[in-house]
Amino acid sequence: MGQSTDLISSLLPLVALFAIFYFLIIRPQQKQAKQHKEMIAELKKGDKIVTNGGLMVEITKVEEDHLVVKNHDNTEMKLVKEFVAKKLD
Repeated sequence: MGQSTDLISSLLPLVALFAIFYFLIIRPQQKQAKQHKEMIAELKKGDKIVTNGGLMVEITKVEEDHLVVKNHDNTEMKLVKEFVAKKLD
């Protein structure tokens, strides 16, 4: 019986550390990724977005795996959906 309590008491800090790691790092990151995926799925023509590179552009066409966007000088470019950082209001 003494050995089983030693094993439990030695594993308890590891379990606690994993729980802290999960709730402070893994879970918020998964939640943020889910919100980003939903935001990308809801994009439509006319929305203004910011890319990961810092460009502020307007969506002119939504396609399956990329967007056609227009820059301030009316230059059109293709942008992979994963490179959308955020949507501007």
